[in-house]
Amino acid sequence: MNKKLKPWNDAKYFLGFVSIAYISVFIYNLNLFYSILSQSLTIFLTVLPVFILIFFIMIVTNCFITSHFIEKHLKDKGIKKWIFIIVGGILSSGPIYMWYPLLSDLKKKGLSSGLIACFLYNRSIKLPLLPLIILYFGIKYTIVLTVVMIIVSIMQGLIINKIFEVKQWN
Repeated sequence: MNKKLKPWNDAKYFLGFVSIAYISVFIYNLNLFYSILSQSLTIFLTVLPVFILIFFIMIVTNCFITSHFIEKHLKDKGIKKWIFIIVGGILSSGPIYMWYPLLSDLKKKGLSSGLIACFLYNRSIKLPLLPLIILYFGIKYTIVLTVVMIIVSIMQGLIINKIFEVKQWN
């Protein structure tokens, strides 16, 4: 008999814990409950428009960006290819292990290791999390951090390309 294990769903546990916390605060301190509820609603309403925009962008990219589209644009030369990789890394979503087969296939078709590293590095810039970063740290910090991450990803990709060039000569 083959029993399938149900995966743990941490979101349900988190929701349950937060619900219990809210109910406890509601029972013991009604004023604190309304203050917390007001702050939560303010944060939610602040972040909601950006989340809707990001959700729309993710739907559009998932509908129109296919593996053929990616391969076609990765045949470009020079800076266009780097820009495409950076934007692709930022817009990519889902678990990282789902990208490994595509990246492996692209590597077999000639994509450099540096470009793959640049793509993977830019995956750390998460569009859905940008509103929260802006909320907590401010727009100036978020822009500086994002620009630095993009620049470092390019430097990392170039360094990896140089390392593999040296490796090929040995």
